This record gives sequence, C-alpha cells and structure tokens, in this order.
Amino acid sequence: MRRALLTPLLAAALTGCSLLGQDASCTEADADSQVSAVWRPADFGGRDAVRIRLCVDGTCEERTSGRPDDPIASLSVHLPDDIGASTVPVRLTVTSVKSGDTVVKDSTRARLTEQHPNGTSCPPTTWTATFRAHPQKGLTSPKGMKLQG
Repeated sequence: MRRALLTPLLAAALTGCSLLGQDASCTEADADSQVSAVWRPADFGGRDAVRIRLCVDGTCEERTSGRPDDPIASLSVHLPDDIGASTVPVRLTVTSVKSGDTVVKDSTRARLTEQHPNGTSCPPTTWTATFRAHPQKGLTSPKGMKLQG
C-alpha cells in the first residue's frame, strides 16, 4: 500500500508538478540589475562614428556606435542586485570618434522598475531602466522606437 501512494507522489515531484495541479517549477533565465541605453547606429552617422558613454551613479561604460546597417545597438551599466526600487542619476555623453567633439550630452534620473524574468514567484528579482540615446534629444523613452530605418 505504501508503494502505491509513493509512486504517484514521486512521479509528480520528478515532473515538476505540485499536488494542486499547478506547475511550481521555475525557468532559469539569468538577468542583472542595470540601466541601459539603446540606439539606431545609423542615427549617429555611420560606422563607429561616435563613442557612446553611459554613466549610472558614478559607474560608466562606453562603446562605439556600431555599423549603420545594424538595426539596434545597446550599452548597459550593471547595478547591485539588491539596489531595490530606487532612483539613480544617469549621464549620457556622445562624442565624435574623429574629432573628439561632444555631439550629445544629457542627464536625468532613472526610476528603477522591478523585473522577474522567470515569473513573479521565481528568482532572480532585478531592477532596470532603459533609455533611448537620441542624436538630438539625448536620453528619451525607447517606447515606439523602430528597429528598421
């Protein structure tokens, strides 16, 4: 009798099913807390024409704009995972690779939003914000950004 009861329980446990019929298993996607900037390389005039520098709360990352035929490019500054729902200072500086002149300079504050890439009851919990690096407006919302020209 004991074996008859244990076999279905063992099968349910091995398949990731709970006794209530809900799947309690989590995916294992990894993610980091970060502030990101995205842009269309063609907006900045061609192959590696500018250097984009993104600074968040004193930590900076930079890269060149990318090939103009790439639909989108991005740059992220990683944050501590336990940063929580805070607001952090963000600075964008875009300079010409050729002349060193500043093309765009902007700053704002980013309100971090909570993300759960594996579902609300599964780890990790990350805190993120994303901006568009716009050639005339600086840091803007990426909402509605077209990936093709």
